[in-house]
Amino acid sequence: MVKAKYQSVLDLGEQLNIQDGDVQVNGDKLEIRGTAATPHHKNLLWDEIKKVGGENPSDLMADIKVADDSIYAKHTVESGESLSLIAKHYYGDPMKYKQIFEANTDQLKNPDLIHPGQELTIPNL
Repeated sequence: MVKAKYQSVLDLGEQLNIQDGDVQVNGDKLEIRGTAATPHHKNLLWDEIKKVGGENPSDLMADIKVADDSIYAKHTVESGESLSLIAKHYYGDPMKYKQIFEANTDQLKNPDLIHPGQELTIPNL
């Protein structure tokens, strides 16, 4: 029953390719363990957990580690995106595009010129 309740969390874990995943039912509690690629992926999982179980779910124990916490995320540019749209998506603030630009000067020379398919580093702020 508790596993079915959190099925959307488990599905998201598969979608995000969580490594070393382990899911067990222990009595009436679901125990989830695994390693997310970045802090952003870990945050996405926790957001889904809170959406399903509330701010502090009593029927779930989750131990989610992060493989690489030197960056916040990796982002593949899609058609129609700009650095400000990407900054708004990750940080909630389009003006933080400058920090994304600075973290990617190895491939970006102008913050107004990004191309679909480029993989950008989204820095920890």
